Amino acid sequence: MKACQGKMGRVFVIRLEHGDVVPGCIERFAEENGVSVGHAVLVGGIGGGEVVVGPRCPQEMPPQPMLLPVDGAHEVVGVGVLAPDEDGKPVLHIHAALGRSGQTMSGCLRPGVETWLVGEVVLYEILGVKAVRVRDAESGFSLLDPGG
Repeated sequence: MKACQGKMGRVFVIRLEHGDVVPGCIERFAEENGVSVGHAVLVGGIGGGEVVVGPRCPQEMPPQPMLLPVDGAHEVVGVGVLAPDEDGKPVLHIHAALGRSGQTMSGCLRPGVETWLVGEVVLYEILGVKAVRVRDAESGFSLLDPGG
């Protein structure tokens, strides 16, 4: 385990609008507002896109993602960690549960999903940490190094 300690910075309350693409719009907001490291909470609606729901074969490296399409409007709740990549650009790793008509899917929103009608995000800035996402050669993932 690797860890570090930081302090709470600014707190942003963000309203996403119909068609905004998550996580890209949150990453742009963070970059425009100088947020390097943070924690995001998302609630609202999702109406399209794809969700990573696991690796096809967990033993294969790099893993091939299983993607499920978001077919129709779904309720969503998600949480994520924002940290810069090796070039300093904010990258949001966000997982969510999406529900519709008694059915739920959960997974990573990294490929991008579209807001349906409205999304509400609270973005908590974390100060005093040197976290960075570093590309792992074996998995191909950009893994969080908290810099601790």
